[in-house]
Amino acid sequence: MAKGKKKTSQKWKLYEVKGRKIVRKNKFCPRCGPGVFMAEHKDRWSCGRCGYTEWKRK
Repeated sequence: MAKGKKKTSQKWKLYEVKGRKIVRKNKFCPRCGPGVFMAEHKDRWSCGRCGYTEWKRK
């Protein structure tokens, strides 16, 4: 990345439009509340803000 260039926020990837409704793709963090998405990894869900982690079942 060149100096002075910012990486664009890609929040639009967390939403999907179905008909006339907006659907959220990721879960919200139970600690931080609505508005803070959790990141989906192969084996877990994790919050980047508070560090809360939920492990996926096999």
